[in-house]
Amino acid sequence: MATAAAATASSLSLLFAHPHSSNPRPFAGGSHLRRPLRAAPDRARCASDAATTTTKHRRPAEENIREEAARLRGPGNDFSAWYVPFPPTPEDDPDERYSLDEVVYRSSSGGLLDVCHDMEALARFPGSYWRDLFDSRVGRTAWPYGSGVWSKKEFVLPEIDSDHIVSLFEGNSNLFWAERLGREHLGGMTDLWVKHCGISHTGSFKDLGMTVLVSQVNRLRRAPLSRPINGVGCASTGDTSAALSAYCAAAGIPAIVFLPADRISLQQLIQPIANGATVLSLDTDFDGCMRLIREVTAELPIYLANSLNSLRLEGQKTAAIEILQQFDWQVPDWVIVPGGNLGNIYAFYKGFEMCRVLGLVDRVPRLVCAQAANANPLYRFYKSGWTDFQPRVAETTFASAIQIGDPVSVDRAVVALKATDGIVEEATEEELMDAMSLADRTGMFACPHTGVALAALFKLRDQRIIGPNDRTVVVSTAHGLKFTQSKIDYHDRNIKDMLCQYANPPINVKADFASVMDVLQNKLNGKI
Repeated sequence: MATAAAATASSLSLLFAHPHSSNPRPFAGGSHLRRPLRAAPDRARCASDAATTTTKHRRPAEENIREEAARLRGPGNDFSAWYVPFPPTPEDDPDERYSLDEVVYRSSSGGLLDVCHDMEALARFPGSYWRDLFDSRVGRTAWPYGSGVWSKKEFVLPEIDSDHIVSLFEGNSNLFWAERLGREHLGGMTDLWVKHCGISHTGSFKDLGMTVLVSQVNRLRRAPLSRPINGVGCASTGDTSAALSAYCAAAGIPAIVFLPADRISLQQLIQPIANGATVLSLDTDFDGCMRLIREVTAELPIYLANSLNSLRLEGQKTAAIEILQQFDWQVPDWVIVPGGNLGNIYAFYKGFEMCRVLGLVDRVPRLVCAQAANANPLYRFYKSGWTDFQPRVAETTFASAIQIGDPVSVDRAVVALKATDGIVEEATEEELMDAMSLADRTGMFACPHTGVALAALFKLRDQRIIGPNDRTVVVSTAHGLKFTQSKIDYHDRNIKDMLCQYANPPINVKADFASVMDVLQNKLNGKI
């Protein structure tokens, strides 16, 4: 496997290679330079400009935004994308490729597939063109560009008709400056940020990939292709099923969900139920659910929605591009991503690398994959020097969405980490819950998976690998409201063998003034 991953690293350089040069087109500003403040505009000139500005009229009342987009649509583009084997092996035909309109999940040799873009066509436009284009679409309602994913449509699914896109205006998530956490608890970090991908329609980053996958299924089901796809199915630890169910409901496509019984939160379970999905609760773990859904989709006309399907990664990579946008196209030094099935760490790499190759930026950040110690096959592989990958039976972890012992995208993760001089770190249950709870005390409401990434950050700061002035982004993959029971148990100190040092239980007080004052004076340590 290590040999295959090494081969993939070289092949990926070809996948992203600039068509005319061995080096990417540099971004003139330099990734570490802060842009100077622009001079204040002249008020008189602004008033004059305002007077001559043409008023934009609203679309006709009987026309919706999808119909408006069809009316205003300009000529098509020459951009395209297709599937290629990943990683390429000697058994693969070097010319093997598949149309995105084919229902195919593996190469002829049984390996994964990856979406390859026509980089030569994209490179006909300079990096400044793409930066300006993507920036111009932020915050708009023009279909489908108001979405954080589809605002980068040319880098995602360039050939899909906008009328086939199924979007809930996902993405555009908050980049939170973790000022107090960095200053008081991480040795004076001044440039610590949390990318809140969980602030999305279904409460997790999975929306970014699912809008792409369900849009492509919608395209396949409709004329002229009219493929006989009766539904879309997935195995899930919670968040994938929620995203799939919502997007299928929006498109009117049946969704089938395989969940491991008693292993996900009630908040996650109710989402696919509420959205009308067919939910099968199975007496197995995620890996068992994954085996079953692969068998079922091989026999029935049900489209597979798990990250074995590389379409989802095309949407997830836009979070990386969005981070660059939010930093005014300056590259962070570190990005820390929780890892379970391991597609997301590769998606972030792919987004950053695509921007580097096309000249939007001049480098990529170093990536860190953070795993729960109870489900850490990649961490063990990393510690072996990438020589001995051993799947394992994942033990129970509060970070339930990454409780995966046999990740589908391990080869993808290895490529991403090797290409970025990356690191894999782990967090025990106590470390991840303490990190989550400490972050909450500084204004966040983090999920346990974000706790895993934050715990990895604490360790890398202690080891002086990440410096106090390094611009660091922690990726928060889900909303804390989906995991309230874990927080309740922590603050009740109701977790076996865990100190819960940041617990903050409510205080029971008699309903009289003297009792309330005694508690407040004690709690506030004489400050009132």
